[in-house]
Amino acid sequence: MKSHLIAASLVALAAVAGCATTGASVSPEQAAAYQQAQSEVARLTAQANQNPLLAPWTGPYGGVPPWDQANAAALPAAFELGIALQAAEIDAIANNPAPPTFDNTIVAMQRSGDHLGRAGTLFSVLSANVSNPDVQAVQAEWSPRLTRASNAITFNRALFQRIDTLFQQRAGLGLNAEQLRLLERTHAGFVRAGAALTPEQQTRLGAINQELSSHFTEFNRRLLADEDTAIFINTERDLAGLPASIRTALRAEATRRGRPNAWAVANTRSSVDPFLTFAENRRLREQVWRAFKNRGDNGDANDTNEIISQILALRAERAQLLGFATHAHLRMDDTMAREPERAQELMERVWHPAVARVREEVADMQAIADRQRARITIEPWDYLFYAEQVRNARYNYNQNEVREYFQLDRMVEGAFFMANQLYGLSFKEITGTVPVFHPDVRVFEVSDRDGSYQGLFYLDNFARPGKRSGAWASGYRGHNTYTGEVITPITSNNNNFVQAPDGPTLISLDDAETLFHEFGHALHSLLSEVNYPGLAGTPRDYVEFPSQVHEHWVLTRPILDRFALHYRTGEPMPQALVDRINNASTFNEGYDTVEYLSSALVDMALHHRAEPVADPDAFERDTLTALGMPREMVMRHRLPQFGHLFSSDAYSAGYYSYLWSEVMDADTWEMFEASGNVFDPTAAAGMRNIILAPGNSTDRAEAYRQFRGRDPDVNALLRVRGFPAE
Repeated sequence: MKSHLIAASLVALAAVAGCATTGASVSPEQAAAYQQAQSEVARLTAQANQNPLLAPWTGPYGGVPPWDQANAAALPAAFELGIALQAAEIDAIANNPAPPTFDNTIVAMQRSGDHLGRAGTLFSVLSANVSNPDVQAVQAEWSPRLTRASNAITFNRALFQRIDTLFQQRAGLGLNAEQLRLLERTHAGFVRAGAALTPEQQTRLGAINQELSSHFTEFNRRLLADEDTAIFINTERDLAGLPASIRTALRAEATRRGRPNAWAVANTRSSVDPFLTFAENRRLREQVWRAFKNRGDNGDANDTNEIISQILALRAERAQLLGFATHAHLRMDDTMAREPERAQELMERVWHPAVARVREEVADMQAIADRQRARITIEPWDYLFYAEQVRNARYNYNQNEVREYFQLDRMVEGAFFMANQLYGLSFKEITGTVPVFHPDVRVFEVSDRDGSYQGLFYLDNFARPGKRSGAWASGYRGHNTYTGEVITPITSNNNNFVQAPDGPTLISLDDAETLFHEFGHALHSLLSEVNYPGLAGTPRDYVEFPSQVHEHWVLTRPILDRFALHYRTGEPMPQALVDRINNASTFNEGYDTVEYLSSALVDMALHHRAEPVADPDAFERDTLTALGMPREMVMRHRLPQFGHLFSSDAYSAGYYSYLWSEVMDADTWEMFEASGNVFDPTAAAGMRNIILAPGNSTDRAEAYRQFRGRDPDVNALLRVRGFPAE
């Protein structure tokens, strides 16, 4: 880090000297004030370097996160100092008496906030993976304070004046294409965040952002509390239909909760979905389904409806302040789709055939129930159970049979093999040599095909209390070279698989695809060749493409032959079973598509309106009715538990992005299939060099055209889902 400070000082001195060479006048007072600002940065940097949560990471691999020193008690002091240091760094940039240049403004901004960023990374990982009341208390207090500090940077008028001056002069600055893109994106980001508003408008916008931050934190806390509940089963006969592996997992969950003689279905998807698929006890299926689908919607202390309505009102007001018609227009301004109407058009093209397919699926399930004299009408808690029976009858395909070939550890090895064959990466486990935030976490050193070091990969696979539901990837450190030093990436995958108490952990095909999906995000980070941090993040409706496309390799013969080995016999998955899986590949696609797409359509309807919704439950119900939602299903994420939308702004008016990305994903997979080699070196090189490595240093739509030779074909998506192509 000392080299960074020296470089910053040299840039600063050169900038002041540049005033004289360009004829600009700097008063002694200005020079003294600037020198004082630099001194303040140096003083605070020296203090921050003594704080383990702020200091540059030390140890091997270019430094590693100090998880052995990261705890809730240490966070407040780190945040206090980190905020002060970043404010001083920004103040020095904004008040530099020298005329703005790309180096003394844009590059200097890239460097600012490094210390606070490290503490923020540690905090975000703790919050998502090992949350407890102490972590939640820090989150409640500091999330709005961190937002306020971020607002202060955006609303710094002297800073924005320098950025705007450079933007206006950009044609004559002699910048290369990457530098020009960074300048343009920096300027656009500041404008979109309110830098050009009046002081009065900025005051209100800052208050809105802080309120939203508090609401996001509280939404997360309530949802996590509801997900930390369970349905207990006390009689073994109520487990009828459940395979032994699931029974064992439910017993382990009950034991963990202090009920060793019972079985517990935790209120999370990884526990609920297998139960709904195999449990014969319909009464219990309904009980488990209702508990899961009513998270955040029980009218108790953990109800989230009022928080959601407040979030929606604040988002609508913010969009109008910023000059956007709706929150959807604001959020989509920096995406590939650009306009809500384009996303809506794509969703509607898929929605209607998906609903038609659901009606066919329900008819097939009802026929089986009638033949069994069940005397029922298919309800949402019956869908997965009877769908599994239809699958067995039609395709002779049982998910439990498939599960026996998917040992978690072997499928991790399979993902590594895929990365090696496509991109030349190798993974060597180094768990135990660097700190981790939980004993379950494994760590791998990643090398490129020439043996050179590429980055670190942290893998956290198992569900536990205090860990948010779902699966995700987190970047601990991104690749950059702009300081003259190559900074290597550190990334992670976080899943919620149910760990077997003894023996291998077996996962479903869906779980295996989730594993490869999140690994695709990790590969995106590990293969980055971005020079400036500000060009690392890709548009929301692009970022899922590199993850989704990697799911396809799960069922390829090279992966199956080496890694899908039966956990008892060690034999690879036979081709006859693979054929049955492939024949059933579009089975239940109506359910999967409608479950997801209803969530995306409600999200867009919720945010593509100027008037905020006051009653989320009523809006959800009315919107689904207008869409023609099949009564036998509900959204994958009902609004009261829709963390994608209400734990942050990240996926708000953006849940459509999975479908948008899937068009590129399906089109890309057809390219690999057409080559006759799922590891086709030409296609793989294009993936690495055009799709993954550049980050956002070039326009992503243009990058796809360069990769594929044309725009993505929507019909590829329809074919993958088994719907009629147009």
